[in-house]
Amino acid sequence: MTAQLLQLSTPDGPFTILARDGVVLASGWTAGPGALTGQIHPALLPASFEEVTTLGGISDAVEAFYSGDPAPAMAVPVQQQSGPFRSHAWEVLREVKPGFPVTYSEYAALAGNPKAVRAAASACAFNAAALFVPCHRVIRTDGSLGGFRWGLQVKESLLAREAA
Repeated sequence: MTAQLLQLSTPDGPFTILARDGVVLASGWTAGPGALTGQIHPALLPASFEEVTTLGGISDAVEAFYSGDPAPAMAVPVQQQSGPFRSHAWEVLREVKPGFPVTYSEYAALAGNPKAVRAAASACAFNAAALFVPCHRVIRTDGSLGGFRWGLQVKESLLAREAA
């Protein structure tokens, strides 16, 4: 199966999206698909990519985010595959209010298992659809940023943008 590949320029650097039929498979702040494909479940991995200049509503949602409206990005369809906890945890991330990050402990509780802090952190680490599944909204209990696949500078910028 073929997926569409779109590269956008953002204030946080190049943002690449892999999508199929209007559904995001993977995205992140990178200039090419190589850094994205390892996060896609093997059952969803496209055999090839077709470069496109727009992805319609997906492109519009990225523009809206960088114009100050993060809501459209949460409406973009995303397809990721994993076990029940991680899949549910990814959906929960989409409900975390912009500008109000949660701690990993709070995130575990929101996902239904307050003791599953490591599993919640793992859901963030294995999230393939950055921005559309906003793992950047999860921070450490002490208020520090924690990790972020695309770099702490990008995470800090995203959180500051949403807090404004």
